[in-house]
Amino acid sequence: MGVTTFTEEINSPITPIRLFKALIVDSKSLIPKLLPQFVENVVLLQGDGGAGSIEQVNFTKGNPFEFVKHRIDELDKENMVCKYTMIEGDPLGQNLDFISYEIKIEESKINIGGCICKMTTNYHGIGDFFAKEEDIKDGKDSAKGIYKTVETYLIQNPNLYA
Repeated sequence: MGVTTFTEEINSPITPIRLFKALIVDSKSLIPKLLPQFVENVVLLQGDGGAGSIEQVNFTKGNPFEFVKHRIDELDKENMVCKYTMIEGDPLGQNLDFISYEIKIEESKINIGGCICKMTTNYHGIGDFFAKEEDIKDGKDSAKGIYKTVETYLIQNPNLYA
């Protein structure tokens, strides 16, 4: 099994705790609200939303993907870390067994009052398959788009998730 790892860091003017609450803790209700053209709903299939839970993201009609299922591996609210794994869904295609993600939100040392969102994504290929940058560009762009949409929403609503 080939594993390809990509990392990304995004700076934000939002405080770490506000971004973590919106982007991670409340994502099941916030993402469909902010992106109704893409996400129909997020359904908790198993668990309470913490580690071991399984949730299904259902996309709207006309999107290239129907759904994805994520297993929450770790949800550390104190240290603002979330680890989860895409265990089922169209984006895995024929070449990927699963995709694991780690999101860590930290205070920014440069942007006082803001934060840095550190994302690590591991693509676990089937057989000798290794994901290449061009193979996962759409997924990375989608993740950045969600991030920026949540960030903009929080800037426009400074009292939410305070």
